[in-house]
Amino acid sequence: MELRDFWGKSSKSWLFLILLFIASFGFYSNVFNWIPRWRQREVSQSSCEAHHLQGQRESPPLSEGDCYPDTCRVPRVPRMLYPKAHVLQPTRVDVLLMTPWFAPIIWDGTYDSAILDAQFRNTTIGLTVFAIKKYVVFLKLFLETAEKYFMVGHRVIYYILTDRPADVPQIPLQEGRRVVILKVRNYTRWQDVSLHRMEMISNFSQQRFLHEVDYLVSADVDMKFSDHVGVEILSSLFGTLHPGFYASDRQRFTYERRPLSQAYIPEDEGDFYYAGGFFGGSVAEVYRLTTACHQAMVVDKANGIEAVWHEESHLNKYLLYHKPTKVLSPEYVWDERMLRKPPYLRRLRYVAVPKNHAQIRSR
Repeated sequence: MELRDFWGKSSKSWLFLILLFIASFGFYSNVFNWIPRWRQREVSQSSCEAHHLQGQRESPPLSEGDCYPDTCRVPRVPRMLYPKAHVLQPTRVDVLLMTPWFAPIIWDGTYDSAILDAQFRNTTIGLTVFAIKKYVVFLKLFLETAEKYFMVGHRVIYYILTDRPADVPQIPLQEGRRVVILKVRNYTRWQDVSLHRMEMISNFSQQRFLHEVDYLVSADVDMKFSDHVGVEILSSLFGTLHPGFYASDRQRFTYERRPLSQAYIPEDEGDFYYAGGFFGGSVAEVYRLTTACHQAMVVDKANGIEAVWHEESHLNKYLLYHKPTKVLSPEYVWDERMLRKPPYLRRLRYVAVPKNHAQIRSR
């Protein structure tokens, strides 16, 4: 074989091998680059599908104003002058300030109202209150004291759910605040009124609250505001420590203990006992809570059982497995006639009004 024939055939073989190597390298390079993107796309798609299914199952879609803790946009506050916090000098050492899941417990002296007011300056708060049958008599004092102490300086919509719209009193309101009357039916038993509260809040949350307010607070009408209740309470989901059980062991909590009920909580479980008369959060979270509680009550009714403390029992079950992002101290629900004020309770902000339960609950 002549030398030129060898090099001619050899060069063709080498050229073919080089081109094959280059093509293979490019293909595998693209494959390896493509795999992470594919995995990321797959995970993202799965996450979106899971969130979509979850949304279909239990809640409306989240908006920019309704997001989970640590994912919302942090508001900018103006230049302010305020005392510096000292890391080694806690503001309170006589009470628990943080839950085991890092939710703050709100006591007097643990926050700066001026900073919080600046952070929530563009917020609208809805306050729902039920005035069914004779409970309408409590509305005047409730609204008058709310105008004096509740979310002063912020936009507020009072949602009055009542079967007696004509009996709702006219109260002078501050600028940016208004009353909305929502007519609802009454029920023969007061227990049924209590049980249907969750259903009505859930329905109206979907129909209008989601479109009108940023946060929703549910409160009992047979109470009065007696001190400042401001934006320090606002969070994705908050509950209030019941004044009768905040210092008790979980075995003494009046949870529903019958396994047949959807509100059942075993004796070896429980964080706190929450009051049914003051809870709230973002509208979407309140919608989830009230919808879940209502659905549980429907199951209980089908099984012929009522939870021992009605909607409060279901509220406690929900908050046990959906930990609130903020917990309010008993300052925010108190009964001066039944309980003596301890020294660490510096302020009483929302207190019970004296009443004859038997007379009020009758027709």
